[in-house]
Amino acid sequence: MIEIKNIGIVDDDPITVFGIRKMLNSTVECAQVESYANGRIAIDGLSKKITDNKPLPEIIFLDINMPIMDGWQFLEEFIKLPTKERVRINIVTSSIDPIDQQKFDYFKDRTHHLITYNNKPLNKSDIAKITKVA
Repeated sequence: MIEIKNIGIVDDDPITVFGIRKMLNSTVECAQVESYANGRIAIDGLSKKITDNKPLPEIIFLDINMPIMDGWQFLEEFIKLPTKERVRINIVTSSIDPIDQQKFDYFKDRTHHLITYNNKPLNKSDIAKITKVA
């Protein structure tokens, strides 16, 4: 079983968060799984970690359609954070809009973080593939 120190989930749907947590429990060993209900809460929390000199999550599951700050706005802010850590950001979406795929292509080339694009629903084998640390 893969060992990961910290995973973040940025998604406003509690059922999706529950499902990801449940699949993570049977796929990886993780000391801490944090969830954020939107991109703004996530950016604020991750910025505080940097200020407090605490490590960022090694892996983030990111929804793109959320209120207050969506996943694309989150990514725009996240890649500006002053960190050398490389985070694996798994975009997890039910969107079939080609514009979202174009935005993914735009972001993946603008950062040292590893960004992947995954369609919902995820299953256990998907979780196993995308929980490899960047």
